[in-house]
Amino acid sequence: MIDHTLLTNPGIQVVAILVGVVVLIAGRQLFWLFVGAVGFVVGLSLAFQLLADQPPWLILLAAVLLGLVGIVVAVFLQTIAVGLAGFLMGGYALTWLGQQFSLDLSQWGWLIFVVGGVMGVLLAIYLFDAALIILSALAGASLIVQAISLDPLVTVILFLVLVLLGILIQTSTRRAKPPADPNSD
Repeated sequence: MIDHTLLTNPGIQVVAILVGVVVLIAGRQLFWLFVGAVGFVVGLSLAFQLLADQPPWLILLAAVLLGLVGIVVAVFLQTIAVGLAGFLMGGYALTWLGQQFSLDLSQWGWLIFVVGGVMGVLLAIYLFDAALIILSALAGASLIVQAISLDPLVTVILFLVLVLLGILIQTSTRRAKPPADPNSD
């Protein structure tokens, strides 16, 4: 979904990979970063579509601004931000997966996005903590694989492995908290 012309810049690739790794392994704990990363990814994709004839710096600025808006919203309105991030990431992920399997989404791309978005929102509403883990693993894996140019099949396999790895890491750190001391009051 992200236009790879911007991701050919080595500096942007490194930042995308680093943010992707942090979101992949700590997205639940750093939900504001997760929401900001989703805002950036979706903003970058939208900016490439809506500002196609504009200079690259303007496209990047639009994406950064959307990411910052996502962070501000996440800090002040956590539940709404996670629902919005769930919608955006669910829609983005389902559309991206469709493209990886060479589906022609030109006519129905918006519907696929909405269906994925609804699935993401439902995850966020009913399974808040699990949704943060799953959606942040999806977002982190997405950032990482899009910053690396690989064969499409290898990209999908790497994406799925990273998502599973992110879910496992975040789930294990959630359960690794020491139990509360019942005698401390």
